[in-house]
Amino acid sequence: MSNRQFLEAYAQPGRIGLVGGETPIEWAIRAIERHVDEAKSWSRWSHVFVFGEHRCDGHHWLIESDIHIARKHIRLGAQENRIAKYFDERTYRSLAVLDFGLTPVQATALLSEGLELVAGRIRYSLRELMGALIALRRPALRRRENILAREQSFYCSAFVQHLFAKIGIDLVPGVQDKNSTPEDIARTPVPHVTYLLERRSASKTVRRLQARWRRRVANRRKTGGD
Repeated sequence: MSNRQFLEAYAQPGRIGLVGGETPIEWAIRAIERHVDEAKSWSRWSHVFVFGEHRCDGHHWLIESDIHIARKHIRLGAQENRIAKYFDERTYRSLAVLDFGLTPVQATALLSEGLELVAGRIRYSLRELMGALIALRRPALRRRENILAREQSFYCSAFVQHLFAKIGIDLVPGVQDKNSTPEDIARTPVPHVTYLLERRSASKTVRRLQARWRRRVANRRKTGGD
């Protein structure tokens, strides 16, 4: 199944999308998220978003907070994109769709909030992302407000967690929204169905880095390190 076939089969308004990217920045995100896992394994996921609706242009759209760089144009924050953004199978080797069984009323309320944030030009906060990474290494901080929090800003998983909180669903209990990660949302205890498409990483570099981390974790266990 291609990425396009997978997303066209399972994307529905109000469902969550997760992707695992193969760029250096996304490798770094996936590596840092190992602190969510007891075995310190890399996360599959580097980005998360919410599926929107089919439009009159014949395309299915999504809502996300992201850094999108195109020729002579940069978008930094809440935005709408076509799901075709994630059709590239070389860049996105892992995809998931989470279905929480939202009612039409819930899905409409969630997407309305997302569009409100897009219209309000909510920023993607690299500063808050750094605060969340600090909290990953100090779990006690994850329950508190992000130490680098700022107004009118969300990175990707904080954006998604905020939207679901607006309809009364806490995706990551015990973790403040601006300290959450895509891996946290993938592990949500809220009842749902997960549709998963996963391929082996095409990059020798990322496989080598993952193997290095596994050896490092194994050595720490032998020596009693954390």
